[in-house]
Amino acid sequence: MIILFRALPLALLSVCVAPLLAQDLLTLDMLVREGLENNLEIRAAQKRYEAARQRPSQESGLPDPMFSPSYASNGAPWPGAGLGSEPTSNLGFMVTQQLPGPGKRRLRGDIALKEADVEFTAYDSVRLNVVSRIKQAFHRLHHTYAAVDVMERSKGLLTGFLRVSEARYSSGKGMQQDIFKAQLQLSIVETRIIRMLLDRRVAEAELNSLLNRKPGSPLGMPARESPVPLTMNLEELIQSAASEAPSLRREQKMVERGSLAVDLARKQFRPDYAVSAGYFNMGRMPDMFQLRLDISLPLYSSRKQAPALHEQAHKLEEARRNYESAGQTLEFRIREAYEQAATSYKLLKLYEDTLLPQSGLSTDSSLTSYEAGTADFLSVLTNLMSKVDLEERYHEEMLAYWSAVIKLEEITGLQLLH
Repeated sequence: MIILFRALPLALLSVCVAPLLAQDLLTLDMLVREGLENNLEIRAAQKRYEAARQRPSQESGLPDPMFSPSYASNGAPWPGAGLGSEPTSNLGFMVTQQLPGPGKRRLRGDIALKEADVEFTAYDSVRLNVVSRIKQAFHRLHHTYAAVDVMERSKGLLTGFLRVSEARYSSGKGMQQDIFKAQLQLSIVETRIIRMLLDRRVAEAELNSLLNRKPGSPLGMPARESPVPLTMNLEELIQSAASEAPSLRREQKMVERGSLAVDLARKQFRPDYAVSAGYFNMGRMPDMFQLRLDISLPLYSSRKQAPALHEQAHKLEEARRNYESAGQTLEFRIREAYEQAATSYKLLKLYEDTLLPQSGLSTDSSLTSYEAGTADFLSVLTNLMSKVDLEERYHEEMLAYWSAVIKLEEITGLQLLH
């Protein structure tokens, strides 16, 4: 369900909700749809998968038949010499069809089909990765807007504070160093704004690249995405990822392919065949027909077929170990991202319910007291900068939360929030 934020004082409302009042808001759903349609990495992966789908029918098909025209002559080397008068003279042809042993063609086709399935999981992984990068860049872009907004409002507060300090100094109630300290903090805020504007340009450039847009294309202001709690607990995530995660599905397909390859290697101990049929014209003599069956003899199986079987058995065992390793790695990554998301969500609630309201009240109170001459400069400046730092950390924690959730979606293959 969607979390409704508790009402905050008007002075702090813009801390939690950035003023996204631009005419054209940039929405995440729009970017994801465009990325899935236009991203070049996704297109390339799709073509690799489509190419792999063409192989099963090739591998399971029969070898091309061979057509062999021939002649036998007597008395002269050219065709037809002695035809009709010599029983060994003839003009004819043969057609030969190779026939792999029973089950071999089917297994080759099944192996190619599993390899195509592996390419599909790779395609799925690319899609998830691109979507993840789009979402990450979107939230980084939103973070820059929120952070710049915090810094701009902080500039306003510091400017007002500086004017009060100048007025107190002019009236002999303040010290000149108070003015210098306030100016220093203003300069620090300016450097933060410059850094955030650089991060904004980087995020915009990354989004344009992922969407296959022209570099420098305008994007607009990103719409705010409200944080929501995960609808699945950790164990449910791990269980669902066992069947949905592309990394695990790929290793499972490799195990299935390896098992088929072992079966095919066992069948290589059995012979292959070749069937040949021919027709020969004997001139005035009766036509001659020929039918022949060739059988391969695996006489050197100890040096060829047996090592090949051992090779495929070792590869199958490797695939099984890779599958187990992928499962362990996946569970670790899920636990890591889940704990990060859960922790960030708790911290966000703490910022919204306690830290930000308290900081706002403390700052407002100290500013009022300073104007009345009952509070010293240093305590007011400390409260003011603490408020700025808390607001900035709040948005950084928001970014950390979304990064963890997006990472969970990518590694599990699940749609957790949309």
